[in-house]
Amino acid sequence: MLPKFPLAAQGLGARLARMIAQLEGKISQKNLEGLIINVNGVGYEVFVSKTCFQKLPELGEGVALLIHTHITETSFVLFGFLDSSEKHLFKNLLSVSGIGPKLAMQVLSGLTSFELIQALIDENLAKLTGISGIGKKTAERLIVELKDKVFKMADTIKLDVTSFGKGHVSPGKTYDEALSALMNLGYQRNIAEQALGKVKHHAGARVEELLRVSLGELSKM
Repeated sequence: MLPKFPLAAQGLGARLARMIAQLEGKISQKNLEGLIINVNGVGYEVFVSKTCFQKLPELGEGVALLIHTHITETSFVLFGFLDSSEKHLFKNLLSVSGIGPKLAMQVLSGLTSFELIQALIDENLAKLTGISGIGKKTAERLIVELKDKVFKMADTIKLDVTSFGKGHVSPGKTYDEALSALMNLGYQRNIAEQALGKVKHHAGARVEELLRVSLGELSKM
């Protein structure tokens, strides 16, 4: 359950929301729901997706997170993201009727950024309804309201959107596109290369196919 903190003034809360765009410090605590980042002696509780949590460094190590501050009349909650693509998806999810921050985080915990973009573009109801808390009607609403938005977003994070559901690209280009996409999703280059090294022999594979297998390898690392 998300904590609630009374706000002394909504005006102050709004200003703080604009100010806290990123936090950088050492991880003092972490669990599956989130973490506490120690920034110059001040601990900030930040909620993250399961996908983000799996990429976090160990306790005591430094981390930098992009922040979205969610403010209501009774709460002030920080949500953190390792990369801009996940943060953009989170904000897009919040724009959908009936999707609050908790459910948005469940969506991002159920699928990686790439998998979610792919599911929305492909109108894959089975993939979306496989996420806890997402029924058929909600999945259909996500597709209707977000498909065009994420298609444009896929282009900005250098995913090869022209390959979705279409023909193959050359092996060299496929590898380069997949590596670029993994790095844009927040993976370090050497880690992404290790994962791709295990699957890049899949000659003729499409970018999304190579990424799907690579993400599976990354989940085991």
